[in-house]
Amino acid sequence: MAKLSEREWMVLDKLWESGGAALGELVQALYPETGWSRNTVLTYLMRMEAKGMILVSKEGYPRRYLAALSREECQSQARDNFLKQVYKGSTKDLVTAFLKEKPITEKERDELRRLLDEMEV
Repeated sequence: MAKLSEREWMVLDKLWESGGAALGELVQALYPETGWSRNTVLTYLMRMEAKGMILVSKEGYPRRYLAALSREECQSQARDNFLKQVYKGSTKDLVTAFLKEKPITEKERDELRRLLDEMEV
């Protein structure tokens, strides 16, 4: 899967929230954040369909647009890309940076220890 642009995330987010939408519904949902016209949204949808990111239901009218990728798949890929790009793949460096910048509660620390213990082989 290719890295999603910020705008592709916005379109997919609306499709995930709605479970699928007609073009007009999607334009209305995106307009407050983006100011995009109907043509702009349609252009994104066509490009994203070509990339395999969305599906178009050709049955019925109006056509409905659906996310072809799950939110979880996209989040996982984004985390992986971020980890590789910013921390050269080092999970330790990522976690260390977060913990230094924003301390966690004792409860969160205990939960993190439990998760790490479960991961031990």
